[in-house]
Amino acid sequence: MKLNVKAMALSIGLLWAVMILFVGAVATIRGPQDGSLYGKEFLLLVASIYPGYDGAPGFGSTIVGALYGLVDGAIGGALIAWIYNLFAGKAPAKTT
Repeated sequence: MKLNVKAMALSIGLLWAVMILFVGAVATIRGPQDGSLYGKEFLLLVASIYPGYDGAPGFGSTIVGALYGLVDGAIGGALIAWIYNLFAGKAPAKTT
């Protein structure tokens, strides 16, 4: 069975973008509480990977992170599906 590369790329890209969007939105809405920020370490990790994204809570920053996540996830999903299809094509046929 082969995977649809476009479908996998879109699925993983959207999932990763929504995850970044969700954590960023919750951090923006809640704001700092007791000196800590919701998802701070996650947002800083994402910020260390994506240039131009600082991980700070805010509408603009969250949208930038989500767009980076969409592109990054789509590329990663396409690579996963492509590699899977590469190996799935070389698997021995089932005999029943």
